[in-house]
Amino acid sequence: MEINPQQLAEQLKSGYDAQIVDVREAAEVADGMIPGARHIALGELADRLSDLDKSRHVIAVCRSGARSAAAADQLAAAGFTAYTVPGGMLDWTAAGFPVS
Repeated sequence: MEINPQQLAEQLKSGYDAQIVDVREAAEVADGMIPGARHIALGELADRLSDLDKSRHVIAVCRSGARSAAAADQLAAAGFTAYTVPGGMLDWTAAGFPVS
């Protein structure tokens, strides 16, 4: 399932209680993440599923949307309700949304 940056920003303003997981590599997240996001690189995701709460939606984000789509598929296969952000952080920052 997909959620675009505009939809995500609106839902976060409304108090949406989702877990945002940034699946980029450490060097990439140094440029900033969506506020409140947790960093779990895609290669570590399978080993860190227990860090996430299955009762809450998971929003996977990466640089452009390719890795987050793979992460969302992996999360869904593990029983999570997972979304990907097409366009990723490139579209998020281009839209002027905040980073931390």
